Amino acid sequence: MSSAIEQTDVLVIGSGFGGAITAYHLAAGGAKVTVLERGPWLRDEEFEHDYKLGSSYTRIFDFTVGDGMSVLGGNCVGGGSVVYFAAMPRAPRFVFDRHGGIGRRMWPAAVSRDSLDPWYDRIEESLSVTRQGWDDASYAGGLWAAACAHAGRTANPLAAAIDTSACVNCNFMMAGCRFGAKQSLTVNYLPAALAHGAEIRPLHEVQYLTRTPAGGYRVHYTHVDDEDYRIQHGSGVIEAKIVVMAAGAGATPVILQRSERHLGTLPHAVGRYFSGNGERLNTAVLNEDKVAEILGLSRGEGNLPYGANAIGKGPTVASWDKLDGSLPEYSRFSLEQLYFPPGLGTILAQAPGASGPAWFGREKKEILRNWKSWLTIFCMTEDDNEGVFGPPPATGNSLRVSQQMLGRGTLSYQPTANTWHGWHQADAEVKEILEKDGLATVMPWTNDLVGAYTVHPLASCRMGDDPHTSALDDTSELRGHRGVFVTDGSAVPGALTVNPAMTIAALAERAVPHIVAAARERGVDVTYGAPSPGGATRGRAGVLPLLRRERLTTV
Repeated sequence: MSSAIEQTDVLVIGSGFGGAITAYHLAAGGAKVTVLERGPWLRDEEFEHDYKLGSSYTRIFDFTVGDGMSVLGGNCVGGGSVVYFAAMPRAPRFVFDRHGGIGRRMWPAAVSRDSLDPWYDRIEESLSVTRQGWDDASYAGGLWAAACAHAGRTANPLAAAIDTSACVNCNFMMAGCRFGAKQSLTVNYLPAALAHGAEIRPLHEVQYLTRTPAGGYRVHYTHVDDEDYRIQHGSGVIEAKIVVMAAGAGATPVILQRSERHLGTLPHAVGRYFSGNGERLNTAVLNEDKVAEILGLSRGEGNLPYGANAIGKGPTVASWDKLDGSLPEYSRFSLEQLYFPPGLGTILAQAPGASGPAWFGREKKEILRNWKSWLTIFCMTEDDNEGVFGPPPATGNSLRVSQQMLGRGTLSYQPTANTWHGWHQADAEVKEILEKDGLATVMPWTNDLVGAYTVHPLASCRMGDDPHTSALDDTSELRGHRGVFVTDGSAVPGALTVNPAMTIAALAERAVPHIVAAARERGVDVTYGAPSPGGATRGRAGVLPLLRRERLTTV
């Protein structure tokens, strides 16, 4: 039997930020790297500009409905980086000192904004992150900035991983980029990993891990059908000396839970302390006459910047007035202008002043007439890490309900008073800004249908110093299970109050030299020190002093 089992040095589960970054560095350092990705591998030209069932749109997303929380994530080679809006802010300094519900600092002492900044620098270099100017702002972003100024608030253009010279405003940024403008991992880390010999296998869903007699791991997977993800075509096993878990905060803990009967007791925090990044959405119906009169802005004759997908880009402008470390915890949040696909947006926006249920009925029908003047504001607050995963399903991270995209998961999320406080504070701020002098009528989204919702799941296998409240140590290694590392959003200890991609990526970069050291201890001939995927070395020079202090192996 052992002769039929494949061998690799490092097995990476998932190809999003946590998987692609680690795969590249380990392959560039000389390790044999195999990446298993649950979703399909779509080339740029395969991203379709529609939302039809069976299109690339439903193939590359994973929408999992839980009890009180629904999670939208990527399901393809490149993971969340293919479907994100490329907003790349760094986490505010106060985030790293958050206590949350445990009454002590959640983050490891070794990780702070200062210690993470060199790793942020590496990501900015590798993904060509730029500080957008006002000329890069969409009309909707400019309108949000003008409304903030009118209400006595400030607004800022967002840092983004977008080549604006290549962007054609195709209006389908969220569903993959056909033009190479968005810096998804499919245009940097993953091609670089392939160039160094890494192997990427799409439609391979990892089910569980077992141990080898030599102290390594066997990763058990099934083949997923290309069209109907409920169908599996056989299975296989790959043996590895190091396993990197990067399947996402909605799947990594489920794989580990299913593995516990084989691996032995897991840390208590595996599958607990899930955070939805405190996310909340508000939709405003703008009074176009007031917008023109008060803000001096007009769509222009025949121009429909709110219509359908017409925002074009992701969020370009945010208000960070409440990212103030002197404010009490659960009172800090950011507000971003955002486009959201019209399906959920029209269903979940609550009709203001409705006499009955706020998400449907006569009042809702009336406001739907003005959908071309809707503007969505994305709130990222501080939640209480309330999420807990129940017993894992037999396979996968959820019970798949439909051919693609939709599943029923085991996550339970019951918001505490602290979380509701943050949401109410953000709702009130949006209302105060956009309803001033009758500019708009604001509609918070309802939690009645699918509970809370997040596109940025975090913290389900979080790092920390306290073994009772964290699954990983400060090197991102799973407690009690040497050689297993977690580098996706589940490693982040809690809500960040901003888009988390930059921080997830920086933590993955930070974990790599520790993974290299662990691999070398297990006999893998690998070194650390590769440049950015594009060949730049400025970021590498910034982190080398940190590695020397920790006496980690470099080139």
